[in-house]
Amino acid sequence: MLPVGRAVNRVVIGVAPNAAPEHLPKEQLCIHNHCVLTTVEGLSARHKTIVLVTCCLSLLISSMDATIVNVALPTIRDQMHAPLPRLQWIVDIYTLTLASLLMLSGAAADRFGRRRMFRIGLTAFALGSLLCSLAPNVDTLIAARFVQALGGSMLNPVAMSIITTVFTGRVERARAVGVWGAVVGISTALGPMVGGGLIDALGWQSVFWINLPICAVAFTLTTIFVPESKSATVRGIDPVGQVLAIAVMFSLVFGLIEHEPLIFAITAAALAGFVYYEARHRSPFIDLRFFRSVPFSSATLMAICAFAGLGAFLFSASLYLQETRHYSAVHTGLLYLPMAVGMLICSPISGRLVGRYGTRPSLVVAGAMMGLAAIMLTTLRPDTPVWQLVIMFATFGIGFGTVNAPITTAAVSGMPLDRAGAASAVASTSRQIGVSLGVALCGLLTGASLWWVLAALAGGIIVLGVTANTRWAARTRDRVAPLLEQKVPAHAG
Repeated sequence: MLPVGRAVNRVVIGVAPNAAPEHLPKEQLCIHNHCVLTTVEGLSARHKTIVLVTCCLSLLISSMDATIVNVALPTIRDQMHAPLPRLQWIVDIYTLTLASLLMLSGAAADRFGRRRMFRIGLTAFALGSLLCSLAPNVDTLIAARFVQALGGSMLNPVAMSIITTVFTGRVERARAVGVWGAVVGISTALGPMVGGGLIDALGWQSVFWINLPICAVAFTLTTIFVPESKSATVRGIDPVGQVLAIAVMFSLVFGLIEHEPLIFAITAAALAGFVYYEARHRSPFIDLRFFRSVPFSSATLMAICAFAGLGAFLFSASLYLQETRHYSAVHTGLLYLPMAVGMLICSPISGRLVGRYGTRPSLVVAGAMMGLAAIMLTTLRPDTPVWQLVIMFATFGIGFGTVNAPITTAAVSGMPLDRAGAASAVASTSRQIGVSLGVALCGLLTGASLWWVLAALAGGIIVLGVTANTRWAARTRDRVAPLLEQKVPAHAG
């Protein structure tokens, strides 16, 4: 094992954006669109495994936190006398902040150092978790969730960059990314069950306490084992585009949760300003030329639809099970088990099917199963038999477990290699936006009307999945790739 303070010998080298990878030494790695070449020497297989475990620990807490809190909401509502909109903000302030800052955090890590930003993220996430557990009222809890999300936004994108830096071989990197994807599924699926057990044993505060030791271990391992790396070609930061994007997302969700339709005028104005400005900026926050590709645009919309369904399902089901049926938190968590099993089984199967048959079959199956689950949930009553609940939850889990792999594949399909990372980041942001919108809909719609809307969203996944695989869509994708290799005309900024 390498001694503390001497993790690796590292040299950061910059090259021209169009340098051919085959002309480079095999130890060097071009990361995403930054043309960063990092020479990493002296890393044993054991050392790389520890780096992967460290990155997966951060993914575990940030992904699990997106679902574990839902089980605690009824208890928080009882103890803090919180109205429904405040419960929605407990979830949405976290996902909206993640959506707003994911790409900015990646750019900051390239500029200031990935290990440095990763440790800052772990510290902020731990601090936010501690503040959440100490919150005396719901408004303080919402503010603490914002701090927690600030840290969370620095974890996943930076951790993935660390993994692609350390695992330079094609096979070993594929295995590392496979482990990463498995942790996403496991943490998302197990969150409600872990949360239910903790709440019954130790109270709702424990769903935040669990993050503290994990953050401490990850921080220590990062300090000892994770090599520092920076980008030799630093991406520009677009503060105006960032602010306009935040205004669009927060005003839209605020209008839905608080039932303030006039706020949507701000949403429309901010969206128009965002499109106008980004189309003319030299280094835009989001390159709008991505959306000329029908498969990419479809993937973005499908991510919003699928994760809106997940957000609404988890939020509404927790309140139904604990407030309508008066189940304990641990029993609520156990009823999520069929959903978790469906997700864990179908996620890897879907990935293999996408590799063999393309994205269309998996997307059609995913939309059909999620739609079927939503239609069954329209019949939900206080005395619905448990066996029917199990079938409903399992059906939803099968559908949701099938949808992730084809969305990611559709988003990056046909994109230039050096733009695939940016395309994937937009898809990740769309997932968080979807969860926020799904939770926001839970206050606007109730009962069967909510589930019928989610069934329509599932139908949208089917339509978009079929559309993304047409010859017309393939032609738009092929036309976009050359455009993305050109710089945006400098009419502004």
